[in-house]
Amino acid sequence: MVGDLETLQYFHFLRPQWALLLLPMAIIVWAQIKQRASRDRFGGIIAPHLLTHLRVRQYDSRLFNPRSISIVFLVLVMLVLMGPTWRQQPSPLNQDDAALVILIDVSSSMQQTDAQPSRLERAKQKVSDLLALRPDKKAALIAYAGTAHTVLSLTAEQDILKQYLAAIKPSVMPRSGKFPEYALPLADTVLRDTNAPATIVLLTDGTGGDSQAAFERYFHSSEHQLLILGMGTLESNVPLEQAALKRLASASNGSYQSLTVNNRDVKQLSRKIDTHYVMVEDSALPWLDSGYPLLFPAIALFLLWFRKGWTLTWNALLMSLIVGGPPPPVFADANKPNADIQHGIAVKQWFFDQWLTRDQQGRILMQLQNYPEAAQRFSHPMWKGMAYYYNEEFMRAAEYFSRSDSNAALFNEANARAQARDYLRAVHRYDRLLARAPDYPGAADNRATVQSIIDEINLISESQQPEAGVSGEDKALDSNDAIPAQGADEITWEKAEVRQLSAEDILQDESTAEMWLRAVQQDPSSFLAIKFAMQLQLREDRAAPTAEVAP
Repeated sequence: MVGDLETLQYFHFLRPQWALLLLPMAIIVWAQIKQRASRDRFGGIIAPHLLTHLRVRQYDSRLFNPRSISIVFLVLVMLVLMGPTWRQQPSPLNQDDAALVILIDVSSSMQQTDAQPSRLERAKQKVSDLLALRPDKKAALIAYAGTAHTVLSLTAEQDILKQYLAAIKPSVMPRSGKFPEYALPLADTVLRDTNAPATIVLLTDGTGGDSQAAFERYFHSSEHQLLILGMGTLESNVPLEQAALKRLASASNGSYQSLTVNNRDVKQLSRKIDTHYVMVEDSALPWLDSGYPLLFPAIALFLLWFRKGWTLTWNALLMSLIVGGPPPPVFADANKPNADIQHGIAVKQWFFDQWLTRDQQGRILMQLQNYPEAAQRFSHPMWKGMAYYYNEEFMRAAEYFSRSDSNAALFNEANARAQARDYLRAVHRYDRLLARAPDYPGAADNRATVQSIIDEINLISESQQPEAGVSGEDKALDSNDAIPAQGADEITWEKAEVRQLSAEDILQDESTAEMWLRAVQQDPSSFLAIKFAMQLQLREDRAAPTAEVAP
């Protein structure tokens, strides 16, 4: 039943020109009304209670009368002539050749545990359930955070795909952030050998600052379908950005699906994927004319003209068929005693949404110093981060600053982490900013100040050891996860090790590829981390301007 309702998005009329019948129908109805008004010329002369008994019995004084029934009859006939349809005729030549591309968010906010065991682990489970519903169908996997990387190209081998899926975690990503738009060019690369429109499933808890514009441009210029599965809840430390994801889906002509504890969400996604099939050899299948069933109620109405007194006898049966059945249920939630208050808030929010954008509303609340409410109202990550920053929720602010790929966002993230005593990550962000913009105002001074704090902490506590596996990029952004000192040597060693590699040579070397294949069998996560780091370095090397040697 749900699948049939979803296909109604293709509803249209085969012969819409028959809608011109509405014009003569409206003229006829208007003429009848005028005629009835002219017959009422005695209304101002004779008292109404006497005029009722003097008039001949008028059928049009009832709701169901020859005039109203004629209008309904003509409307039904007009609909039949217009040819409503929403599905195509099946063909033995068709097959579902549409590919599935899965974009999974591996940013730090996906480590939140509001969806047990974590948003990322739950997303992996949902991907596995979705693949199980589509056996022998090709799928590709792309992971993204501050960068995007193809984990596995299109393949029907689900065992291999699930093995790589299990190995994905934040530590394999070379750069933090949340930029789903970076995965779109990779999706084009994955789909370059397919002719059928694909379905792109995005599993995430939020968007970046420029995500909506990038997705809107991409999906308006392609025939691919976007499905979004929101991960998390609205009550978490870093809440699910449900409204932003719905706007993203709407702007991209896609669909948003909320997370459920059972597999109902995955089944919904699978149905929408199945309806997005294409014809391999015949893309012009005829549409089914689905208006013919309307002829049966039209004939039933037409038969009323052959029965004397049909307004009394047949209308009783017609009324029972039309309005019969139990009344619609009225839902009440005993667990929400403040339903009236919530309704009032929703009405007030709806009113403000008619006049101001979410960011404009947040800006006004910022001026009023209502920072918590402003943070909830803002939709742009930069403004949301500013609200959290002024409210002294610095780790939350850093999370949202990391979702914009600009020098100002990187500077704000570094400052927020410094305020939260997350000094090591703050220095890392300052270094990244200075590598991109060496003269950025305040960056060098702030970096020196934070580094001096790290040095003082290290002098006070010489016995502290770096936590295993902590590299400044791979821990969840929580208020308890700030790293004030230590671990700097490990980060520098990792960066220096990557810089000594020639990514282009390694990626094309057969012996290195064989070594990687052996490493994959032992630890796919390590393989992905090395692969992604070299891919990032290769991209940056290609984007860097070529230096000229002076004569």
